[in-house]
Amino acid sequence: MTRRKPSRAPNRAEQAFLDVLPPAVRLKVSAGPLGPDFVLGERVIQVKWVGEGDLGDVRRALDASERLDVVVGRHLSPGARDALAKAGVSWVDETGAAEVALGTIIVSKSGHRAPSSPAQARWTPAVLAVAESVLCGAEPTVSKTREATGLSTGSCTTALRSLAELDLLEADAARGRGSARRVRDARALLAAYAQAAEALRPAVSLQIGVTWRDPVASLVEAGRKWTSREVGWCATGAAAAAVLGPYLTAIGATEVYVDSDTLAGLEAAASEVGLRPIEGGRLTLRPMPTQGVRHLATEVGGLRVAPWPRVYVDLRTVGVRGEEAAEHLWEVMNGRRA
Repeated sequence: MTRRKPSRAPNRAEQAFLDVLPPAVRLKVSAGPLGPDFVLGERVIQVKWVGEGDLGDVRRALDASERLDVVVGRHLSPGARDALAKAGVSWVDETGAAEVALGTIIVSKSGHRAPSSPAQARWTPAVLAVAESVLCGAEPTVSKTREATGLSTGSCTTALRSLAELDLLEADAARGRGSARRVRDARALLAAYAQAAEALRPAVSLQIGVTWRDPVASLVEAGRKWTSREVGWCATGAAAAAVLGPYLTAIGATEVYVDSDTLAGLEAAASEVGLRPIEGGRLTLRPMPTQGVRHLATEVGGLRVAPWPRVYVDLRTVGVRGEEAAEHLWEVMNGRRA
């Protein structure tokens, strides 16, 4: 068998797949209805691009295709990799990571994350805040995002321009009628926001020792004390998801955002409600990540919760089950707005 070049340049999915194959592997290339197919022996190998590569992207690809051989994404999440493993589908991502098992071809690579791209550098706390407000239903205009986030007119103007330059917002015209921006693809906006929010996650945190049997009820009680002492706060992660879109049967660790940027401020907030820091504690206090989180927080079932896009991001950091809960939250919140 010979490895022949397609008549056109490989697209990014095909190129990523070819790049992880050992030099000794020889594939034939034949013309398929959607471009070149790779052929191994008598088997046609179908390679599909799934975008960012989170669990939702992979689930949609699996649901849409009767047969998939190789899935390719920018950076496949642990949940996405787990779903593909259960489905018996090989995968590759653009970090160079891969798990491929196709006949005699067996490839396993860990990959390396690339440095931040110029597009990622456009994301700032203000851009995150505006994206949060838009995902929560605010119209992508300066006045509506300023009202939702509490940011200045200049910050909202710049943030909306950045989202448009990232092709996450679009308009029919540059000026006049038809110039109003709208979300190009809500799922793409969420994926880009989530990646940036994880990268800009505040480094400061404080672990608290608690023995709560019912984390939600206990947070509600602690929250009343914080509120009475004028300490801004909101729950995120599994505790917030438990009231926004229940999925997990048990809440292991709980996370709360507090209106303070310093470790000393977090310690003071803990002291206000009689809580003490302890390494490995099941409650984690973190600074408010954006002004959007502060302004968009709402009370649901007695619990003050962060805006759902931020809860989605924080769920994704706690493993495969967290990713599944995040996808469930997306489905619940998207259904409410549909």
